Amino acid sequence: MVTYTGEVTPGGEPDVRELDALRITKLAVDPEMSNNCYLLACRRTGEQVLIDAAAESDRLLPLVGDAGLAAVVTTHRHWDHHRALADVVGATGAAVVVGAPDAVSVTEQTGVPVTREVRQGDTVAVGDCTLEVIALAGHTPGSIALLYDDPSGHPHLFTGDSLFPGGPGRTTNEADFTRLMDDLEARIFQRLPDSTWFYPGHGNDSILGQERPRLGEWRARGW
Repeated sequence: MVTYTGEVTPGGEPDVRELDALRITKLAVDPEMSNNCYLLACRRTGEQVLIDAAAESDRLLPLVGDAGLAAVVTTHRHWDHHRALADVVGATGAAVVVGAPDAVSVTEQTGVPVTREVRQGDTVAVGDCTLEVIALAGHTPGSIALLYDDPSGHPHLFTGDSLFPGGPGRTTNEADFTRLMDDLEARIFQRLPDSTWFYPGHGNDSILGQERPRLGEWRARGW
């Protein structure tokens, strides 16, 4: 049996993780930016949700296949995370979900109307499965993470560019850094267990237990 690692490269094959109720497919796109896109599929109903239509719709749409796409969730407003949004939504008719403070900017950049603006504590359905929206302001005002609390396993967290192995996402000033760290600590590290596996917007995955001991270091260095 092939074990999921989350180690993917642009132009390479996707990596697939099979949970009891949810299938997670991770694909890297764009050799320069190396963005991660995540296709989530309910294993009972077949309903699918895409996290970040970052680029290369010619690779994303075959991944979606004939099962269709219920929604595309854009984790934040930065250009490299929604370059394929118009093509994917145009081909599938998927709903467009964005953190409320970033919604206008996403539409201005892509020309795609936002179907649903979400905030802290909202949920996004993937068939029988539920993703909880966690607002993490700092990288952008409307950045969000998505939590799937697997009832038969550990939590799974899709963090966009707000949390990476080794540190928080990039911020442009001290106030934004403090806000992001405050949200990460209160809404993620103080709530979720060490076994929580998280999936960032670029690069490899990690678990919260690997990062938790470094929180003080991140605060001290300021990035």
